[in-house]
Amino acid sequence: MVASSITEELAMAAPAELVWKAIFATCDESSLRNLLAGVVDGVVKVESDGGPGSRYTLKFAPAVGAAPVLLKCRMAARDNAARVISFDEVAMEGGEVAAAQFKSQVQFKVEPAGADGCVIKIAVESERLDGTPRSLADDQAKLTKLCVDLIKKVEQNIVPRPQYI
Repeated sequence: MVASSITEELAMAAPAELVWKAIFATCDESSLRNLLAGVVDGVVKVESDGGPGSRYTLKFAPAVGAAPVLLKCRMAARDNAARVISFDEVAMEGGEVAAAQFKSQVQFKVEPAGADGCVIKIAVESERLDGTPRSLADDQAKLTKLCVDLIKKVEQNIVPRPQYI
């Protein structure tokens, strides 16, 4: 199998603690639905308690465009002290990214950057399932862009409305 990884850093205009608490600390359905308003089509499903081992399903609104129709994943680990969360068994249905035959793992790490900002480090590791030598770079770039777009949407919602936390 062919494996590769890609990383991205995203600066946010919100403190690390606020971002971690809003996005990753609980990962419950209600918070995700509020934070991703306009991106998800009302369907946010969390199977289990929202901790490691929980399975997530997000259905994207048609306005998202080339994004997959569904994103499914399993939380592999969460370290609240280090502000690191990992998802594995990432699968997409519909859209450009879903057409590729690969499995992925995604890790997010939130680090402080000044008094009122933070950086989210995103790492996407993928492995092609069919053994073809074709590069994963384009597919991973699309998945990484989807992660960045989701986080930017959350930033738009939490900076003016911290009550979502």
